[in-house]
This record gives sequence, structure tokens and C-alpha cells, in this order.
Amino acid sequence: MGIRTMPWSEWIELDSTYPHWQHVRKFRVRTRGHDAVRVLPAREDESVKVQGGAWAAKELVYELAEYLPRRYPSSFRVTRFPNGVPGPSIGGVSLAWGQQQPVQIIEAVETGGKFDLGVLEGMNGVEMGEEAMRITAGLIQEDVALMIEGTDGKYYFQGGAICIPGFWRMRDKIGMTLDDIHISGNVPRFKEKLQMSMEKFFRRMPVDKPVIRNNYFMQVCKPSSHVSDGDDEARLDVEEECASDIDPEELGWSESTNGPEDEFLHGHGHGALPAPYLAPSTLRLRSERQTLRRLPRTGAIVFGIRTYLFKIEELARERGVADRLASAIRSWPNDVGVYKGRKMYGDILLNYLDECAAREGVQEEGLRYPY
Repeated sequence: MGIRTMPWSEWIELDSTYPHWQHVRKFRVRTRGHDAVRVLPAREDESVKVQGGAWAAKELVYELAEYLPRRYPSSFRVTRFPNGVPGPSIGGVSLAWGQQQPVQIIEAVETGGKFDLGVLEGMNGVEMGEEAMRITAGLIQEDVALMIEGTDGKYYFQGGAICIPGFWRMRDKIGMTLDDIHISGNVPRFKEKLQMSMEKFFRRMPVDKPVIRNNYFMQVCKPSSHVSDGDDEARLDVEEECASDIDPEELGWSESTNGPEDEFLHGHGHGALPAPYLAPSTLRLRSERQTLRRLPRTGAIVFGIRTYLFKIEELARERGVADRLASAIRSWPNDVGVYKGRKMYGDILLNYLDECAAREGVQEEGLRYPY
């Protein structure tokens, strides 16, 4: 799907899964360290200079503190810095919206999470930026990457809260330019069709025109019996066991699809051997809703990634979905099919979708548009 203008009301999306997702995100922040939250210092070498991600991270968390209680007033409560107290700012520009004092404390009602933005005033540099990104991770369901323009006109990945990437690791991409991120990840046809246009788009992107796009992949998840019963022999890796309990749908890392996270080879997705439990019941459609907006004070671009996971068996019950999804998968060019891992799951998935479409056709025989 192509890029389209994003209404401001769609910047951050929350839903009924918020408490569970925050449980998974907190676990990832706690156990994965810099693989989940990281901010780089300024880069200054002979070829290029790039600002660090700390100030953009601070601006972002204050933007969220203003946006969330306005967009979701029953889900967030805020307390502002007292009047007369100098409020936080960047370059002398207040971090509040309008004439109010900036937010000091924001509370997520559903989880009871309370975050004191005032702690950032006693910090500097990377320490401040990473604390701001940890707060960001605890407030929203989106993952976020901060892209900052260097003196060479290219945009660099200088900070992120990447808690549930599933298919990629921040350690492999942090510090890279926008084009190197895509090229090293073997994104099909990036050099030929997207590289120049994306670089221009980022440089020209105005503050008041955020955009949105969507993509999708397929992934495999362990069946619930596999997760709960465990192996016959006790596991020695307690962290892995906890991850299976906390994140059975493999939101944080798609081990069934890409193998163990710490053994992943960047640019070679879908590298796991086909799981013996690969079946329609363990297949998921993983859709990403990606947003881009420029921050007004630092000029950094915030790349937001809101992930949704759908069970194939549930999707196939919706009228017309099985046939359309099968057609879409078959329409992928070979390089796109390789990138999306069609060889791993294609036969099982397409056979199942075809069977569902055929049953639907029998049930609706004789019906004509518009039904």
C-alpha cells in the first residue's frame, strides 16, 4: 500500500490489547537492554556530522505527553509543572502545547504506569535520551525510530524504542543511513525504485504533513500446547521459558520464523527450518502500520511502527478474505516472495486458503453482487 497523508487522530493507536502488549514490551526492555532501547551520541568524523538522538527523544516523549491525554482522555492523566517554575524546553522553546506548563507526570490508567518526565531534567546526553525512550516504550504500543539528518543530507537512525520488531534487530541497523538500512536488509527493488525518492521525501517532509503506510508479512507461532507443556527435558534457558509464557504469539521476536534472536543473520529473514508445527492454526498475518512525522523543535523524523497480529484461521472466516489473500500471495514477484519467506509456508497456507475459498463458493453459489 502506498503512502498517504495521516490524520493527526491516527498518529498513535491504542486498543484492547494495550495491557498485554505493555506486559510484553516491559519484559523486552528489561531483558534485551540496548536491543530494545538505545540512543546514540553525536557522530562527528571527517565525512559527516550527525546530532545524537537524545534531544529528539526528549522532544518525542513530551509530544506524546500532550497528545495522548487529548486523543485518549479516559486512558491518560497528566500533572503539569507548577506555574512560576521554569518548564523544560529545547532551544528556549517550551515543550508544552499552547500556553500551559509542560507535562511533569503522565499516568496510563489501564496499567497504572506512572511516568515522571521531570527526571529528565537531571540527566544529559545518552542517559537522558534513553530514559525518555523507556518512558515512550511504556506509554504506547508503537515502536519508534528517530531519524536525524546529517551534514551529508542523509538521514541516520540515531535512537529507538524497538520492543516488538519480530523480524529485525535494532543492533543491526542503529547508526545506519536510511538507504543502508534498506539495502543491507535486502529490501527488494529499493535501489532501483525507492532510494532516491525516499531520500528526497525525508529531506522535504514538512512538520504539518505526517504520512502513513501499511505492509504485511506472514509468521509462524508455536501452538499453545507446545508453549505450555514445554519439552520433555527441563530448559536451562530460564529467560527463553519466560519469554514463551509472556509472549506466546512471538510478538517480540519471531523465533519460529527467524530462529533464535541472538543467532539471526541480518538481511536473511525467514531463516529458521520449517517448524514441525507449521499449520494453518500456527500461521499469523503480521501487519505493520507505519507513520512518519517531523518533530517541530529538533527536526528529527519519528518513524512509528504499530504492529497487528491476526490468526489466519480467523481471517479466513471473513467473506472473501481467503480468496483475496491467496491471490495477493501468488501475485508477489519472486524477489518479493523470497523476502517475505513464501517458500517456508506457501504450500500449507495457499492450500488452506484455497480450501476455504472453495467452501465459501459452494455456500454462496447462486448469490450475485451485491448479495
